[in-house]
Amino acid sequence: MEDRAGALLDELFDISGKVIVLTGAGGVLCGSLARGLAALGAQVALLDLRPEAARVVADEITQQGGQALAVATDVLSIEALNMAAEQVLNRFGTVDALINGAGGNHPQATTTPETSLFDLPPEAFQRALGLNVMGTLLPVQVFGRIMAEHGHGDIINITSIIATRPLTNVPAYSAGKAAAKNLTEWLAVHVSQHYGHQIRVNALAPGFFMTNQNRFLLIDEATGQPTPRGQKIIEHTPLGRYGEPEELLPAVIWLLSPHSGFVHGATIVIDGGFSVYSGV
Repeated sequence: MEDRAGALLDELFDISGKVIVLTGAGGVLCGSLARGLAALGAQVALLDLRPEAARVVADEITQQGGQALAVATDVLSIEALNMAAEQVLNRFGTVDALINGAGGNHPQATTTPETSLFDLPPEAFQRALGLNVMGTLLPVQVFGRIMAEHGHGDIINITSIIATRPLTNVPAYSAGKAAAKNLTEWLAVHVSQHYGHQIRVNALAPGFFMTNQNRFLLIDEATGQPTPRGQKIIEHTPLGRYGEPEELLPAVIWLLSPHSGFVHGATIVIDGGFSVYSGV
């Protein structure tokens, strides 16, 4: 019985051999996804603005016997993305899936006691907004074209719970993630109407995970104790903790598998209950 159950699970969620492109792959979340997907037999292309960060992940994967390619690219440059796509195709021959993980805030696009809403530099706001919106659209234009030519594929955009529950102090980041969620929904309809029914577009909305970007917003560097903001997050997360990067992997495997074939235009929330707790 156990052998039959294992065989069924393998059939349901087999992603071996798939060529999966991940942007922001040198980061904590997408780096973890890349390792997990490669361990299950996927061939992963790790795109990041910081080539050394992507290479670290790629080297770890290859040392474990997996297939990985690190590619330096800028998700805000269509020329750089086209060059990255050429490298991916030269190595793997196709693209089966795209996971859009590049994104983030800009420090100067954050309100502080010293910087009010009225003093936010427009260029910093625009940079953060563009990274989360154009940094989602442009990879879809490049790698989605390959999928459209082949008639199949999966696109997963990583948004955030702040797409529907904006956080204080980070207006550009909140607006950018909201736009990325809306873009996911628009893309799902458009792709089906114009490029066939075998390309699906969905999103993940992670809650609070400890990453290099937010570590010292959540944990006091000197004391190791939660910051006031970090304490509020834990208090408003019913599971009472931050997420672990590997906890995103099962949802990604499901979205990439044929047995989520009727899931399209959806945003899967993985936040420990943060978004459903009113605080009372």
